[in-house]
Amino acid sequence: MAEASRRTRLWLTGAALLLVGLLAAAGMVWRDDILRTGLDPKEPFQTYEPPPAPDYGSREAWALAPHQPLTWGPDDPPADVFFVAPTSYDGGSHWNAPIDDPRAAQFFRRTVGPNYVGPFVRMGRVFAPRYRQASLYSMLTLRDDAREARRFAYGDVRRAFDHYMAEYNQGRPFVIVGVEQGGTLASRLLAEEVAGDPDRRRRLVAAYLIETAVPADSPPLPLCRTPEETGCLAAWMSAYEGERERAQRLRDRSLVWDAGQLVNLSGPAACYNPLLGAVSDAEAPARLAKGATNATSLEWGARPALQTRQVSAQCEEGILWVSRPRSVAFRPTGSWANQRKMPGYNLFYGDLEASYERRLTELLADPDFPRAARPIPTGEAVEPSPVHRID
Repeated sequence: MAEASRRTRLWLTGAALLLVGLLAAAGMVWRDDILRTGLDPKEPFQTYEPPPAPDYGSREAWALAPHQPLTWGPDDPPADVFFVAPTSYDGGSHWNAPIDDPRAAQFFRRTVGPNYVGPFVRMGRVFAPRYRQASLYSMLTLRDDAREARRFAYGDVRRAFDHYMAEYNQGRPFVIVGVEQGGTLASRLLAEEVAGDPDRRRRLVAAYLIETAVPADSPPLPLCRTPEETGCLAAWMSAYEGERERAQRLRDRSLVWDAGQLVNLSGPAACYNPLLGAVSDAEAPARLAKGATNATSLEWGARPALQTRQVSAQCEEGILWVSRPRSVAFRPTGSWANQRKMPGYNLFYGDLEASYERRLTELLADPDFPRAARPIPTGEAVEPSPVHRID
């Protein structure tokens, strides 16, 4: 009897271990589906009530903005940067994030700001609006609800840009930078708010849409064909060499604007090569790379150390193929969700920094470029001008 009982216990133990192993294997196989389902708001967008709209007249509605946005002095940067952030909100409770979500704000402060705003701060006052961004979940599905959430987010970005132009720009040169989801929103902003306005076109240094699909045959602005060209568009989507499945997913799942709707990209995407500073199919060897960096958690305003010659790059059929960096600092880290957002490093930090400064210098060197007069700060004394009567 004792022997039979012992055999039964061993059998039950083995069966339990086998069941645990099967569950663990199933968890690994369906892990992405399980985690993705956890981010689903489980409510149709048509009945969803979004969070309150931001007030762009309030400082709290801006993730980054100058302390005195209405004035500037000779020591301030000569241009402005309007920055549309990538996805930082995972999802679960909302299709569109509240602008005060703490985890999303932390991801912006630690990762997005140092790595993707950083290349533009030396010569630009930064205006980065908080907006009710579509969640990470909306990037992982092609459901109509997800498209509606992304269309909804554009309304905030447009209102923020209109407020910036009306109140803060005051005739200064500016650059528009959008990253991933923010790049898609910025592409519509360029088409609706910049392309048809000659004055804004004249003052646009360039637009950089990072990891963003833009149709090569119908971009909202002319593509940057030379490193010194201004008023042009630099957009690209990248994959590491050998990542054929990722490249195909980018082609199949990328959304672009058509008559105010988000539709699947149907042709080749525009491909700007940051190492060449231009749209080109030429190969760019690693010796041209001006500096990659992992600036995550770096103190804001500090310029990170750059590692040169980390990657080569070449455009092919609308994809920027990038060699794998040599440094271990450029490896994906963090949670499952964070690894599906923009990485905590920028392989083209130095190249973007040099490109922006070169284009801005070119624009400011034009003797016909209109110079914005420095505003008079509130409360600054003004000497009265004598009035001369003309008979």
